[in-house]
Amino acid sequence: MPEKVVTRFAPSPTGFLHIGGARTALFNWLYARGRGGTFLLRIEDTDRARSTPEARQAILDGMAWLGLDHDGEAVSQAARADRHREVALQMLQAGTAFKCFSTQDEIQTFRDTARAEGRSTLFRSPWRDADPYQHPDAPYVVRIKAPRAGETVIHDRVQGDVRVRNDQLDDMVLLRSDGSPVYMLAVAVDDHDMGVTHVIRGDDHLNNAARQMLIYQAMGWPVPTYAHIPLIHGPDGKKLSKRHGALGVAEYREMGYPASGMRNYLARLGWSHGDAEYFTDAQLLEWFDLDGIGKSPARFDFKKLENICGQHMANTPDAALLQELQDWLATTGRPPLPEDKLSLMNAGLYCLKERAKTFPDLLDKAAFILQDRPIEPDEKAAKALDSVSRRILSELTPQLQNARWTREDLEAVATGFAEAQGMKFGKLAGPMRAALAGRSATPSVFDMMLVLGREESIARLTDAAVERG
Repeated sequence: MPEKVVTRFAPSPTGFLHIGGARTALFNWLYARGRGGTFLLRIEDTDRARSTPEARQAILDGMAWLGLDHDGEAVSQAARADRHREVALQMLQAGTAFKCFSTQDEIQTFRDTARAEGRSTLFRSPWRDADPYQHPDAPYVVRIKAPRAGETVIHDRVQGDVRVRNDQLDDMVLLRSDGSPVYMLAVAVDDHDMGVTHVIRGDDHLNNAARQMLIYQAMGWPVPTYAHIPLIHGPDGKKLSKRHGALGVAEYREMGYPASGMRNYLARLGWSHGDAEYFTDAQLLEWFDLDGIGKSPARFDFKKLENICGQHMANTPDAALLQELQDWLATTGRPPLPEDKLSLMNAGLYCLKERAKTFPDLLDKAAFILQDRPIEPDEKAAKALDSVSRRILSELTPQLQNARWTREDLEAVATGFAEAQGMKFGKLAGPMRAALAGRSATPSVFDMMLVLGREESIARLTDAAVERG
């Protein structure tokens, strides 16, 4: 029977949850959830000076927005320091680690001499094989005894077999002179104790894997499966920066991107399933696999993000989309929509969501719903309401008022009226858009009339037909 998959996301609460971290969390979540496994969250808060409660909360909020639920309570790495020390002392007792009494000055002198002589500056402690009876009564660090010969092979599901010569690995510090554990030790111990089977993370951690494997081997623990994902670059191929889109997840939420679209786009950043670009959550969970992750850095592209988000908005059921819109308004501190506007939005989503890519975009397209009479046309729309157009509207409005309020009948009345005036309907549509929405770019005039209803539509057309002083 295959082992149960256990993955983890282990962010540091020293800043916002950035887009690269969100993708790492998503990949871990997809891999575990798609296999009936467990997805864990560990907050790597050992840097007490830089870790903040606000950053921790931002991580939790960002994951909640993206729908990345984790199993059990979030684990604090700092709270497990005693366990990390315990493992280091076990290694010390087993002879796979040693006490090093070299001072910082001695280490620097060693490196300066090695550099001058053209030798490797990798520190080789004189205390590695010293007799314990020779140990001075002085501060010391605990170092691992790294193998000096052969090689360490990382069997990586993305990068392939990565080979590291053991003579390139130092006897890294496990415990500092004050007894505090280092990051490398903490990560290896926590991953083992949490039962993590697959370590899926950015390839900036690839060099760490060989060093962390030394701890696994020294303790006789099974080594997890590694998958190191190439980092995200900007459209120009350079390391992702704020100008490219390296923003916090909260900022994407603020900008109004739907969570389902973000999940889809983040999954597609570095992973593929054939030529498919658009995925439902069910498809992502079914199809996601480590074999689909490429070796080259993914490139962040706002246009692709918007395109995918637009498809998700168009395919989201109306009730769910309206709830997401209300949640977005509340989260971003914007005023809620009044009940009457909510009702009209619900009626109008069928003609609004097809071309919207974000929630601000959706509200912009719904401007005709959200406005109240009298409608003030913008500069471009106002040009469509000259005296001739106002006269035409005054003649058209009574005919629309007497029509059955169906799309078929409204179209028939309007096109028939245009023909009688010796014009194409397009010539009539401009003044109608200006009257109904105060804009020149709107949904179909017939969609607007159906959503607004007979009374409101006739009132707006009547208002526009009157010359203003």
